[in-house]
Amino acid sequence: MSGQGDVIDGRFELLERLGSGGMGTVWRARDTVLHREVAVKEVRPAGPELTAEQSRVLRERVLREARALARLNHPHVVTIHQIVDTPASPHPWLVMELLPGRTLQDRLEQGTLTPREAARIGRELLSALRVAHAAGILHRDIKPANVLLRERSPQDAGGVPSVVLTDFGIASLRGSTRLTATGDLIGSPEYIAPERIRGTGEGPAADLWSLGLVLYVAVEGVSPLRRATSLATLAAVLDEPVPPPVRSGPLAPVLDALLVRDPALRPDGERLDAMLAAVADGITWQPTETSERPAVDVGPPADVNAGPPPAVTVGPPHAEPRRRTPVIVAVVAVALALVAGAALVLALRGGAGTGGEEDKGGGSSSAGASSETSPEPTKGSKSPSRSGSSGPSETPPRSESPDPTTPPASSPGAPPASGSWVAQLFSEPVGNGEAARDRRLAAVRKDVPEAAYVRSDDYASLRPGFWVIYAPGPFADGRAALRFCAEHGRTSGNECVGRYLSSSGGDYGLQCKPPVSAPVGRCTRA
Repeated sequence: MSGQGDVIDGRFELLERLGSGGMGTVWRARDTVLHREVAVKEVRPAGPELTAEQSRVLRERVLREARALARLNHPHVVTIHQIVDTPASPHPWLVMELLPGRTLQDRLEQGTLTPREAARIGRELLSALRVAHAAGILHRDIKPANVLLRERSPQDAGGVPSVVLTDFGIASLRGSTRLTATGDLIGSPEYIAPERIRGTGEGPAADLWSLGLVLYVAVEGVSPLRRATSLATLAAVLDEPVPPPVRSGPLAPVLDALLVRDPALRPDGERLDAMLAAVADGITWQPTETSERPAVDVGPPADVNAGPPPAVTVGPPHAEPRRRTPVIVAVVAVALALVAGAALVLALRGGAGTGGEEDKGGGSSSAGASSETSPEPTKGSKSPSRSGSSGPSETPPRSESPDPTTPPASSPGAPPASGSWVAQLFSEPVGNGEAARDRRLAAVRKDVPEAAYVRSDDYASLRPGFWVIYAPGPFADGRAALRFCAEHGRTSGNECVGRYLSSSGGDYGLQCKPPVSAPVGRCTRA
């Protein structure tokens, strides 16, 4: 075990421990040859001694970090000076530039960032990632602890810290041989992209997902997918909706665009830079017909839970109850890589569909519902399917081939006219498919036979990208919708919300939520 005063490779005197983690310890050291201070990373995993094979893999991983860093000459990527790997050393060392400042994780312990601060930091991180991606390098472990903030003077860029991205030790050089066995998980579970866990292929978009989560945590102050155990965290990353941001203001549309589980729907580096630049300049990014990408796995505001029995998991304010994907039962087998030689192995296998939500303990079913307090969409923004139309479509949603094992639900007929109050009972992301929508509709109709569905893209007052299941009424206002729901046993905001359907995005806030005796929100048009 190394300690203060030790000299590494006859040259680097260890002065002070700067930090440590699962992959080793970083020291402030003095280069006795060049008479300068440097950072020295002792790559020594926590836990019991490694086997000979594990030591070999570890050394190769360290060498790969050095090669990856050496290929990147960029102001926002840490500079590596030397690698010490001699027979006299039981483990390798990396000698890097010593960066004054602290990590983003340390900074966030003192409080959140403003959306503009986060956008500026995000642009600098993105610039480092774009250079790495152009060189064929994927970082694979972007998190606040791997982001160093180098303080700048108040007159320099508004005093916003300069960002340096570190720890490319688990970076993947595209085209190179994988070091881990099939199924091994590399990265921090709460920041890892879903496609990496599934092993369905990864690319630059996976790093952008991680960047999106870092920005979310920086502004919202919570890690949205962190759970009590690593297994539960991985399941949440794979399956659970990301709670809509509530403090992010103009940054919220950027987070929505990044945190979608289909990597093809995430913006590329160039578009993301333009989006972050707008926020950094104090401008709310406004989607256009060519730039908007719907967040198919973030529920629309005021989503409500439905499905027998009506037991739900209710989170804290602005948090989203958990949802599990219908039809496919994801069985996740995990063993965490504790660098002591244990590797986190994830195996997924499909299960038979149940035609409804998977049971959650005790045999009760629970369906996901989105937070009812998402940021209001920018006035005048368009959803992808509106094609410039400001009013609702008069044509029923186009039908696709449903799951052959599930009978299709009957058509709901023409959507309600603009200016109507409805009782919203549930919503299903369009990306989940029409078979999932039909199953959910069938479940809701067990206690509300007149329930129908509409595509949210047809109304500017709804968030696009969802099938909204509702009771048509007609209702005079939101309170009347809540009374209807109460008569059918739906008495919580996760089971019913009065919603106003219109062609104006300014009507987004017309949401009337239980209890009936003292409803919350805006229940009338006036």
